[in-house]
Amino acid sequence: MANSRNLLTCLLLCLIIPAQAQHFSLSRLFYPNLTLKADYAVPSSLDGTRDYGVSKTGFFGIIPLQSEVQLGYSLRKKFDLRAVHTVAIAQYTQIQPTFDGKNNPANGYKTLSLGVIRLQASIKDRLWVYGGGLGMTESNETFFSPQPFFWGGAARMHILGLRTQFMYGSVLAYNQKLRFIPVLGVNKGLGKHWRVSALLPFMVNANYKATKWFNVDFLAGLNGYSGGFQVQTPEEKALRRENYRQIKTGVAANTHLFSVLNVSVEAGVTTFRQLRTFNSARENLTSYTPATTPYIGASVRYITSRSRLSSRFTRRMGLGEGGINW
Repeated sequence: MANSRNLLTCLLLCLIIPAQAQHFSLSRLFYPNLTLKADYAVPSSLDGTRDYGVSKTGFFGIIPLQSEVQLGYSLRKKFDLRAVHTVAIAQYTQIQPTFDGKNNPANGYKTLSLGVIRLQASIKDRLWVYGGGLGMTESNETFFSPQPFFWGGAARMHILGLRTQFMYGSVLAYNQKLRFIPVLGVNKGLGKHWRVSALLPFMVNANYKATKWFNVDFLAGLNGYSGGFQVQTPEEKALRRENYRQIKTGVAANTHLFSVLNVSVEAGVTTFRQLRTFNSARENLTSYTPATTPYIGASVRYITSRSRLSSRFTRRMGLGEGGINW
């Protein structure tokens, strides 16, 4: 699926929420949009006797909450000018694993999530990005007894000239167990046509802007899903958890149409795949390494608005030409 995010959004979608798109750009956070997306991995050998496949469909939305400039006065009698930009991130995804061509779970997993990301720039504290969110990934049978995930974090951003930014920070995440994750991000323009972005150790993306309306992404990213399901035994209904992880590498072609639509088509391979199941006591029951396989994906994004403050943010930080870098 050719979808895009900024650095923290990328972390949100690739690490904590089941995998969505693989490429991203910092400037894309600032434009409210609605995105329809889908991808499909060709079934490949699971254990030498069975095939495993997975497909995803869903939608993603960035909803503006606040964009304003504020004037403050500290206890040390110093003025501080602060600009803030806050967006909500809402997502629904349908994930369908298959074993030998049969859906399992029968109705797949559903992911619902909601997060908030805030960018704050001020004379006193410089530039910071804050975020947090929660959600769940469940089958129909476990939807009313979910195991939710949540995350929260902050990162400091530095601007080095008009074409270079880097950020560092940390995220505290919970998905069956609590994790503390240091993050390092880089966004660098190279010449007139190239831009490289990375969120280490999760994501790397190189974007080539061929024209104002067409660009290409070369991408690699770590992602997956963790969903609850139910197993019927003669004695009881047992709850299980399925964890899937992969690295995707691919190429995405992106076309910008009618100033409000972005259409993307993506293809590549998924490798370093791992599929595990756990019981309610978090004991490992099975572990597989599905074979490397091709995948394809597509997305259609509708850009709902472009606020003047958003455009000023991106231009001043060098995140995108004319305030947008699709």
